Amino acid sequence: MEPLFPLALFAFVSSITPGPNNIMLTSSGIVFGFRRTIPHMLGVTFGFGVMLLLCALGIGSLILAVPGAHTLLKAMGSAYLLYLAWQLRSIAFRQNSAADARPMSFLGASLFQFANPKAWVMALTGVSAFMPALQPVWLAIGLFCLVFCAINLPCIVVWAGTGATLRGFLTQAKWQRAFCVVMILLTVYSALAIWR
Repeated sequence: MEPLFPLALFAFVSSITPGPNNIMLTSSGIVFGFRRTIPHMLGVTFGFGVMLLLCALGIGSLILAVPGAHTLLKAMGSAYLLYLAWQLRSIAFRQNSAADARPMSFLGASLFQFANPKAWVMALTGVSAFMPALQPVWLAIGLFCLVFCAINLPCIVVWAGTGATLRGFLTQAKWQRAFCVVMILLTVYSALAIWR
């Protein structure tokens, strides 16, 4: 199991660091609480697991080799993050919007992974650098996906849990609004950082 340590370390570092998923999960934890954010968390890990599998099978490289596919993925990811920033703005500055808002669904979070450039970088880097050298190949792919997802889920739970914890401290409207503004700025930054 020692050969899995570099994979586990890469999975931890890439999953725990800030990115679109973690910012969205923190926001969801604050706005909707931990329990209502569970489908979002599970969708992130499931969608990312499917992406890992596709990349391990070589399909991820083929998708990114198509001219314009990388640009399209970045555009979709940026557009969705800007949409989320707009939704956060509505929640922050309109009292009735928070009641109408709903957390991201399992399917929505799963599909978002394919428009998330950080997820693509994590998956492609992981496959190219940390795939276990085991035979048969299906065992190596299965173990790779299992280890990565088993580490990814607790990492994103930390971000959603942090948001849910902060929710308890943000009981006054002015603090909720201030925090939402910070999250909006971070979300917009993530949308722009995709193009670096």
